[in-house]
Amino acid sequence: MSKHLKNIGVVSGLTMVSRVLGLARESLTAAVFGTSALVSAFFTGQTLPNLFRRLLAEGALTAAFVPTLHDELEARQRAGAFRLVNQVTSWLLAVSTALVVLAMAVLGRDELVRGAARMFHADGAAQERWLLAAWFAVVLFPYLLFVSLAAAFSAALQTLERFVEPALSPVWLNLAQIGLLLAAMRWGHGEEICWLSAGVLLGGFLQMAVPAAALMKEGWRPGFDFQLSAPVRAMLRLMAPTLFASSVYLINMSVSRLVGLSLNDGAVAVLNFAQRLMELPIGVFAVAVSTVVFPLITRHAAAGDHANLALSYRKGMRLILVINIPAAAGLAVLALPIIRLLFQSGAFDASATADMRPVLVANALGLPFFSFVNLALRAFYAQKDTRTPVVAAVLSFAINLGLSFALMSSLSTVGLAIASNVAMAVQAAYLQWHLARKQEGLAFHHLAGDLAKIVAASLAMVAVVAGLWWGWTRVFLPTKLMDSLGLLLVIPAGVATYGALLWMLKIEGRDDLAAMGAKFRAKLTGTRTPASR
Repeated sequence: MSKHLKNIGVVSGLTMVSRVLGLARESLTAAVFGTSALVSAFFTGQTLPNLFRRLLAEGALTAAFVPTLHDELEARQRAGAFRLVNQVTSWLLAVSTALVVLAMAVLGRDELVRGAARMFHADGAAQERWLLAAWFAVVLFPYLLFVSLAAAFSAALQTLERFVEPALSPVWLNLAQIGLLLAAMRWGHGEEICWLSAGVLLGGFLQMAVPAAALMKEGWRPGFDFQLSAPVRAMLRLMAPTLFASSVYLINMSVSRLVGLSLNDGAVAVLNFAQRLMELPIGVFAVAVSTVVFPLITRHAAAGDHANLALSYRKGMRLILVINIPAAAGLAVLALPIIRLLFQSGAFDASATADMRPVLVANALGLPFFSFVNLALRAFYAQKDTRTPVVAAVLSFAINLGLSFALMSSLSTVGLAIASNVAMAVQAAYLQWHLARKQEGLAFHHLAGDLAKIVAASLAMVAVVAGLWWGWTRVFLPTKLMDSLGLLLVIPAGVATYGALLWMLKIEGRDDLAAMGAKFRAKLTGTRTPASR
């Protein structure tokens, strides 16, 4: 397991870089645009191509491509695997191009956009926001072409156990947007949103080009190949139900933004900024664990090794819970100073901070469920079960849509956040129940003892963090400098409390973490560990 923990560490570290850059990008965007209708329309327009990226990068394509490519690699070595890569990317390019052309044609028709807006109870001002969002979607939809191919290249690299380039992929998008937005602040006065849109397209191109170059170093040579080979047909059979499930997931993710666009000028911007904050713990660890564990459990499933499949799943899930439960608790308790520090400047004022705080708290409470679902879905995909995720996605969508309309009037933007997180919690419970029915080793009761220890340590951490922050605010005024210093004191104290209690409670897997720590210290000091002698 140490090798896989090392891979998780590599992916987590690189993903942390991309998430930190993502937060810098969002902080800069908030300072320039605040929570205006313009930036809400931009975020909404970006939703469709961005969610298609999630469909391809984290859903149907990866779910079908990784196990199929692994089988091809075992049967026909790299020559067969690279031939399959060309077949998949050829069809992917053709389908993505057709989707982009169709979407741009539909979204460019004002009467269709106004009709959709009326379905979400949009009035005159809200309909104008919808039209502006549709314009941004037309401009940004070509991004889908780049990231579709990037998803295939990254999946191939992961199968070859190269995790660095896929983990770096979001970095290029963030750097492109930050760079062009900074340039716009210097030279593009009044046109900053256009420069930001150009950054999306430039970043998408780099996301495609970098993993393609890495794959070429492994021996792949690009070429058009539209042959419907047996592996391609096998992939299509696997993708068909998963595409439906992921399409429902796309609609589900879009509901909050579309309802928010009808609600008020700033709802979509607030939801977006809160979600970006959540992506730091999600991306740094939950997605990293799922990325590394997925090929591992896929191999165990292909070999019929159910015992090791369950063991790897439980280790991955335990690692996710160890990180994300305290991260959720910490974000909820420290929501106000974190938002002030990261976002409150320029056009993002104190009233925007007040609007965002309850939304971030609601999202934080849903963080463990999101992370849980991320790995649970991979367990189904590894076993080539694509039906259960379909049902789970439909159930989640129905709950999200119903609660969004039920809560939007009384709770406004917070109601939309609550609806999406309740839907995610129900989806997590449904998936885990079916995993336990498929295989007893995947049942959650195996992790119940660990969960109790994690929750107990997290509650103690919350008490320490809340107490220290209360004391800090009684002494110092809430300036950016004092918030920074306070968080630098409080967060390490909370982490130390949590880690010490978990160690004292003898959380399972601590020996693996201790071995990693010993190896790291040995590299720093130049000594040898007992295991290496």
